[in-house]
Amino acid sequence: MKSRLFSRLARHWPGGTGLLAALLLTASAFANEPPAVKLNSTADHSKFKELQGPFSSGPELTKACLICHTEAARQVHRTKHWTWEFLNPENQQRLGKKNVINNFCISIPSNYAFCTSCHVGYGWKDASFDFKSEENVDCLACHDTTGAYRKLPGLAGHPPYQDTEVPAGSGKIVKAVDLSKVAQKVGKTSRDTCGACHFFGGGGDGVKHGDMDSSLASPDKDVDVHMDATGLDFTCSTCHQTSSHDVPGSRYTPVALDKGGAHMRGKEDKSNPATCPACHGQTPHKGDGKAAKLNDHTDKIACQTCHIPAIARGGVATKMSWDWSTAGQLSPEGKPIIRKDAQGRVIYDSKKGDFTLGENVQPEYAWFNGEVTYTLLGDKVEKSDGVTHINKIGGNAGDGKSLIWPVKIFRGSQPYDPVNKTLVTPHTAGNDDTAYWKNFGWEKAIETGMKVSGAPFSGKVDFIKTDMTWPITHMVAPKEKAVGCNECHAQGGRLDKIEGIYIPGRDANHLVNLLGWLAAGGTLAGVTLHGLIRILRRKN
Repeated sequence: MKSRLFSRLARHWPGGTGLLAALLLTASAFANEPPAVKLNSTADHSKFKELQGPFSSGPELTKACLICHTEAARQVHRTKHWTWEFLNPENQQRLGKKNVINNFCISIPSNYAFCTSCHVGYGWKDASFDFKSEENVDCLACHDTTGAYRKLPGLAGHPPYQDTEVPAGSGKIVKAVDLSKVAQKVGKTSRDTCGACHFFGGGGDGVKHGDMDSSLASPDKDVDVHMDATGLDFTCSTCHQTSSHDVPGSRYTPVALDKGGAHMRGKEDKSNPATCPACHGQTPHKGDGKAAKLNDHTDKIACQTCHIPAIARGGVATKMSWDWSTAGQLSPEGKPIIRKDAQGRVIYDSKKGDFTLGENVQPEYAWFNGEVTYTLLGDKVEKSDGVTHINKIGGNAGDGKSLIWPVKIFRGSQPYDPVNKTLVTPHTAGNDDTAYWKNFGWEKAIETGMKVSGAPFSGKVDFIKTDMTWPITHMVAPKEKAVGCNECHAQGGRLDKIEGIYIPGRDANHLVNLLGWLAAGGTLAGVTLHGLIRILRRKN
């Protein structure tokens, strides 16, 4: 058959035989190729009939996920991402987002429907939320790969199921999420999924942490040498290696000093995998001379101190202070106002007060041993103390557990009860008449919030200065951009306020230096004189 075809083709189209031969060879080559296959997953979720949809709600979709992933929801139920609660074993403080107060958006009770847009669940709008419901677990919050999944403040952790105007009256429409399309493309967590909440903590991009903002979605090497999108391209889970949906690493009990070695594959190691030594070991600098000297620093200096020279380096400003006492100013027409700086960044909002912002901010430094103590609702505070520490990190030069860490200290002024002498939990977000962002009345807002929190409120409101301390651990610069020796070993340098340690260059004493030079000079003079005498005596 083939020979007859070639004969006819050669007779009528002499040059066509070569082309036909090439086509047959190509087809033959393709026939030997293995069929197309996804290499980044062992399952193509678009082929699962359970995920064809349509789905009318997140919980309905979760039921479909749990048909195969039978243990997933109950694993999530055991994590801080679900409970928003954590009992500190060191001091028995009950912490977690559900319980702590901060000096950003202040607190969650009475504001659940807005704050839980970052919860890995559906429907947490008040204290009646069912934490035992498996279908309330939001699988897509962490496993979306499309970038089309979005949860809106005010919807109690749900995505928009219909086109929604946000904010109301703005004319800006957020499209409804097509749950089946997202579900058919689920995959591993990514910087985008983690960052959807963690980059925007405190109410906006880069607001809270300073070392985490949207620039880490696709950073270059100078912003973060590990996450460099064209280099190592680490995801969050590369370091925060998750087991049974539990993500290691805690803001409440962080590991300040890791004395262990690098984790080894196949060897069980229950220590935190998200520390620098967990990969780099105790002698991270390879070689002799300068490398050995740098390794000598690791018993006193956290790796981050040298390798994170500044925060907010990716072009996104971080908030450095927040003054709630100036909130509530309105225009002559009685409307809320917003003021911006020369770069177009908001520095005043009637709903929130005044802000200061910073980019490429040099961290402050402190001894840190991993202990963090919070001022909680009900703890007594005194305005006369000057500043109330919302959280306070422990550590000193002599406890054997501390290293010198870089920190962001966020300073603010926030409402408190001057009669009961406690911090308060105002009801800020919402469209009801008691929400501060609706009526700009602190008394009603705090009365509502404290009632939800189950705490007393005198009806009086004043403002108290506060600060929060955030150890810095992201935005690791390449070694070429690390802090230079002379930036610390100098008077007035980065570590100028660190006590309890002798730092050459910073702690130079003129008298000691003079005595040292005199001793060295005297020794040199003595040796020289001795040598001359021996030479002269040999000649004689």
